[in-house]
Amino acid sequence: MIILILPDTTPDMELLARAKQGDREAQRVIYNRYFEPIYQFVRLRVDDREQARDITADVFLDFFVSLHRGRPPRKSLRAWLFRVARHKIYDHYGARQRLTTTSLEEWMPSDAADSPEAQAMHAHRLERVRRALQQLSEDQQEVLVLRFGQGLSLQETADLMDKSVSAVKSLQFRATEALRRVLGEEGT
Repeated sequence: MIILILPDTTPDMELLARAKQGDREAQRVIYNRYFEPIYQFVRLRVDDREQARDITADVFLDFFVSLHRGRPPRKSLRAWLFRVARHKIYDHYGARQRLTTTSLEEWMPSDAADSPEAQAMHAHRLERVRRALQQLSEDQQEVLVLRFGQGLSLQETADLMDKSVSAVKSLQFRATEALRRVLGEEGT
């Protein structure tokens, strides 16, 4: 007999309602669903893997404490978790820091079975993107990471960045144009 375990597709707001009632399974699903995306987001800003794991754990500790105190997220759970992560990162550094992109490998994975030549080309592309991202403003870096690296919606990104949806659209457009321009300049 084969047992197929499918990922939990319960909507976040339903899970959140159950988690507020003390449902440990709902809390576990939320943790399992969001730990890795939050960790990757933190890792893009924090070079040290252990520090990134600690910060991510703190995000979930804040989430569980907020549930216990009766102050859970009101809107998007995902945006709330990313917002807390963002604040934890700023707290970690004491002030805003430039985006570190040491974990672009996680964002732009390579096939391990690639030939040495293909791996070298991939490493070169990663380095070009890393250098290009470092030339963008913090907001431009963040909007690209949230929208394309983490797959957040425009509304979630706007909530997280404390901007309007139209401001995020404009910022995303300017960021992609700037990235395209920088990458084009590097290629010449």
